Amino acid sequence: MTGIAYFAHDLADPAVHRRVRFLQMGGATEIAVLGFRRGDRAVADVAGLVPVELARTHDRRLLHRALATARALVAGGRWRAQLEGAEVVLARNLEMLLIAAVARRRFAPRARLVYECLDIHRLMLARGPAGAALRRLERALLAECDLLLLSSPDYDWRYFRPVHGARTPPICLLENKVLSTELPGLPAERRPALPAGPPPGPPWRIGWFGNLHCRRSLHLLAGLAARSGGAVQVVLRGRPQRGAMPDFDAVVAATPGMTFHGAYDRPADLAAIYGDVHLVWAIDLYDAGGNSDWLLMNRLYEGGLYGVVPIALASVATGRWLRRRGTGLLLEAGQPIEAALDAAMARLDAASYRAARAAVAARPLSDFVHDARDSAALVAALHGQIAALPPSLRMPEEEEERAAMREVTP
Repeated sequence: MTGIAYFAHDLADPAVHRRVRFLQMGGATEIAVLGFRRGDRAVADVAGLVPVELARTHDRRLLHRALATARALVAGGRWRAQLEGAEVVLARNLEMLLIAAVARRRFAPRARLVYECLDIHRLMLARGPAGAALRRLERALLAECDLLLLSSPDYDWRYFRPVHGARTPPICLLENKVLSTELPGLPAERRPALPAGPPPGPPWRIGWFGNLHCRRSLHLLAGLAARSGGAVQVVLRGRPQRGAMPDFDAVVAATPGMTFHGAYDRPADLAAIYGDVHLVWAIDLYDAGGNSDWLLMNRLYEGGLYGVVPIALASVATGRWLRRRGTGLLLEAGQPIEAALDAAMARLDAASYRAARAAVAARPLSDFVHDARDSAALVAALHGQIAALPPSLRMPEEEEERAAMREVTP
């Protein structure tokens, strides 16, 4: 018997491991993790739990993933033990929701079905028959769901509500904040000591960290560093998706002032890597006009926790999040990003930087960190106690957010 059966799209994804740790923080002790293995990345455990591997898939090979999903559906009997008696079946992403819904019907018909959607794939917005078929599938599965977990309000306002309307179940807003357990020794309600950081003033150091997949961002940062004549340095750390950026290594090698330092150990290295930069790149243009405009990325919270000033587009969800809090170096709409970026960096001096950093440091810890109360509330919501969600896990008032949208939309 399992309290929560968690179907994950990629057992090696650090975000999947963080989600399991978050559930454990909230008192969930009986968790079964089932999911796909991407490529050759073997996974011995997920947050201390031995996972059930459903099939092997590969990045950016959607047909292969579809076939793996079909095979997993056929072979569902192999993991009957993980489902029978489950109270909650939680699925991350659409293909896992399909598998989870079928498994629930067969082995745990009384379990609550929860859909965790942390991005909107471009295929879901496609106008052709493939996009229409995926939306119909999602609409049918949503009708079976008891709860929807979203990492940004825009996913509801810009996608679920207009596309699926009344089929959308109750929502828990689960932003990509740092977990309090990732900050060992941190007293409750107190943020960690801010790293001293590099001295304010040129060369300005911009960090782009995490899952690096936006080729446009790579070229924007390379161009900025090249034009600056040494006044701007760019530090890259994390996992570059070279399939999306085939020229990644060539661009880094050819750009003075741009360096790549490889992967890092999260959370052990967060303080060190953010303490090495003045600014964090909080712009994503990989799916401009869709998911990239709607997301709230990890760097927004990690950088804020350590007092680093984010660079963001004012007109997207990240920019509105920052504007409401009076923080960030925001690039306003109305001119090319290159020009807006050059102008913003030209205006930056020691005094304005100190003021921007102080504004970030003044924000409460709850802006950036999920604590044990949040995790306990999530576990309760998974089990049906939705009315007890705290403000930190609730969608913001729609009218307030729509007013902010109108303010920044040309």
